[in-house]
Amino acid sequence: MSSYRIARIATLVALAATATALATSPSLAFTQEAQQMCSGDAMRLCSAEIPDIPRITACMVRNKSQVSPGCRAVMDKEAAAAAASRKRSAAAAD
Repeated sequence: MSSYRIARIATLVALAATATALATSPSLAFTQEAQQMCSGDAMRLCSAEIPDIPRITACMVRNKSQVSPGCRAVMDKEAAAAAASRKRSAAAAD
């Protein structure tokens, strides 16, 4: 496998892992923390879905119980932040 292909796959996995960690976030601001914590899990659990980012994201959500504690913490933190953001938006709309 060429180094370009390996780099491309690694980038896709990092993006998918980050998208998964931030799936409930309205901004989808890909954080370095999410990339670091979830890339290995995305490769381990969802490599068959590469390069389809929506499928990798769905796979990670499906397999959340099997992700590493660090990735789960990032996913939970981002979900809590997204919920708080939605709550603020709903309160501002009232």
